Amino acid sequence: MRPVWHSFYWRAAAVLFGIAAALGIAGVWLTAMTTRAYQEELEQRLNLQLAANLVKETSVLDDGRVLQENFEQVFHTLMVINPRIEVYLLDAAGRILAFSAGEDVVVRRTVSLDPVRTLLSGRAQLPVRGDDPRHPDRRKIFSAAPVPATQPAQGYLYVVLAGQEYDSAVGMLAQSFVLRLGAGAGLGALLTALAGGLLLFRGLAGRVERLDRRMAEAHGAGVEDDATVTHAEPGDEIARLEASFERMQRTIDAQVSDLRQLDALRRELVANVSHDLRTPLTALQAYLETVLLKGAQLTDAERQSYLESAVRHSEALGRLVAELFDLARLDSGEIRPAVEPFSLAELCQDIAEKFRLAALAQGVSLQASLPHDLPFARGDLGLIERVISNLLDNAIRHTPEGGTVTLRLERANEGLRVEVRDTGRGISAQDLPYIFDRFYRGHDEEARGGAGLGLAIARRIVELHDAVLSVTTPSGQGAAFTFTLAAQ
Repeated sequence: MRPVWHSFYWRAAAVLFGIAAALGIAGVWLTAMTTRAYQEELEQRLNLQLAANLVKETSVLDDGRVLQENFEQVFHTLMVINPRIEVYLLDAAGRILAFSAGEDVVVRRTVSLDPVRTLLSGRAQLPVRGDDPRHPDRRKIFSAAPVPATQPAQGYLYVVLAGQEYDSAVGMLAQSFVLRLGAGAGLGALLTALAGGLLLFRGLAGRVERLDRRMAEAHGAGVEDDATVTHAEPGDEIARLEASFERMQRTIDAQVSDLRQLDALRRELVANVSHDLRTPLTALQAYLETVLLKGAQLTDAERQSYLESAVRHSEALGRLVAELFDLARLDSGEIRPAVEPFSLAELCQDIAEKFRLAALAQGVSLQASLPHDLPFARGDLGLIERVISNLLDNAIRHTPEGGTVTLRLERANEGLRVEVRDTGRGISAQDLPYIFDRFYRGHDEEARGGAGLGLAIARRIVELHDAVLSVTTPSGQGAAFTFTLAAQ
């Protein structure tokens, strides 16, 4: 079973879930940050003049001396109004001169005046955060005013608007109903988008998976010889589909190449057939026209000669057409061997006797080596007769006068081997790879006759018997064609 992670749908779902989770976390964080920033901006804007109003009503610093009683009165007044604030009195350098918090909670002795001056400039972008004397690193919103208000500043009244109690309130804000409602609405929207995305991916993945199965079925049906089932490959549906298309592309390229080769062979076949048909037809037409046009002027012997020549060319044309027809039937699979046991020795003897007169006419000695204690062979008697006849005819035509053609039959492992050997010139190295191609004739062939189809037909028949027709040609010692049939 393929692991879940190898599925395109689950990979896409995991990525979509990760994106949704990241967006959710980012949304919650952004909401919290913007809510806090908005709250601080609103708090600071509402209390922007708080410190200035206190300084106008009560003097807390006189010539660098802290008026402690007045400062405590300011602190108590502010605690009644708003217990969240903290009050600090700073000198002109930012040192803390007095404060409302306990001695043990104030850890800073100085406060940076840069945020104070920025806030007092009136051009600040709220919220402006200043140092928190209670913490060495934390910064909080504040309200500030120079002291005294009507004279050159001797110091600053520094009011922190959110003390430690407000820090816990910020934590409580995160648990508030409104924030929970907003977070819930955002989470619901994300889950809805996630569900919609998963449904969309499910639809896309389903279509890809169906296409992937179709491709796998096509490969399983044998689109290419070395096809493997797509699902046996690693990766998700997209990866397997890509591999299937790559194999399909290779198959198409190979088929296009084969079609081009077949087209070239077809053109060559048409040219060869046209040539081989034209030659006997032209001669036949010439002899018949001669007899027709000069019939009264020809002697009986001349007329007889012309008619005999016409008959020979007609027979040659008939043989060529018959061979073409037989080869076409063999290639199309129309001819199937009717396998039966028969005496191969007797068949070879009959064929040798049939070709003996033709061999004598060529001045060629035809010999047969046929043991009679051999078992029966298994095959189609008529088709095997055609093979041996084609091989003998080819050997006799390519053996010069005074040469020898030998038909030999012998045991070969669990079969019977047939060999037709001649003492002709042999086959050159450049012709040997094409000797079984249809219409092929050797470059140095001296013998004439035949259309170059006999060996092609013989090889195809032998292949139908699950055997191989092979040829050896020792230099200057003729050629030997052999094949082996199964024994009974």
